[in-house]
Amino acid sequence: MAQQQPVAIETRHLGRQFGAVKALDDINIEVRQGQFVALMGASGSGKTTLMNILTCLDGATSGQVWLNGVDAATLDEEGRREFRARHIGLVFQQFHLIPYLNALENVMLAQYYHSVTDEASARAALEKVGLSSRMDHLPSQLSGGEQQRVCIARALVNEPPLLFADEPTGNLDEENERRVLEILQGLHRQGRTIVMVTHNPALGGYAERIIRLRHGRIVDDAKPPQDNATADGAATAIATPPSGEPTP
Repeated sequence: MAQQQPVAIETRHLGRQFGAVKALDDINIEVRQGQFVALMGASGSGKTTLMNILTCLDGATSGQVWLNGVDAATLDEEGRREFRARHIGLVFQQFHLIPYLNALENVMLAQYYHSVTDEASARAALEKVGLSSRMDHLPSQLSGGEQQRVCIARALVNEPPLLFADEPTGNLDEENERRVLEILQGLHRQGRTIVMVTHNPALGGYAERIIRLRHGRIVDDAKPPQDNATADGAATAIATPPSGEPTP
């Protein structure tokens, strides 16, 4: 019998209120190291609020959160910032790239917040997502898919054990959506813990587990309805990254 991986993320009776509104109500989740989990639900279901708490961008009103064995309630603002820098990689729907910095410099900016810069590891992160020929390009010179891959490289450059992606393909066409999802699936196959927020059922098929929320509560926690056929072959997405050429 295979040994179970340690717990990477755990919440107990987690709640978040905004005035009289319960955005999250009694959320109990356990995510093991190396799992790829999709948080799904309609707008207003609480999935983004939950991700903000799990990434230490927000605090809970009630309950407890452990991230890699650390009780998030024990971290002050500076402690949360340092924890994010060392343990969490973030990929957003909006790219949040600095327009006057090229791809390499945008990735190295994440290292700066980690108190160390290493151009070689930044180049390696961009090569991993298939952008070896686009490192000196500004964001305005990159396609949407390439910009999102820069964001993934930026999230990975400090080797965080936890990777969170909030609607990572929301601004992409179908081809670039597939490329980004295959990169995430490849990272999962390498043992990375990934939590992806999405409202799109097709994206949930790339995860091994889907947690569905409605009105701030968990209504389902199960494997995708069919075997992860959409991600077949994606294990090679990192070893054989997508082309660095711009997509028409």
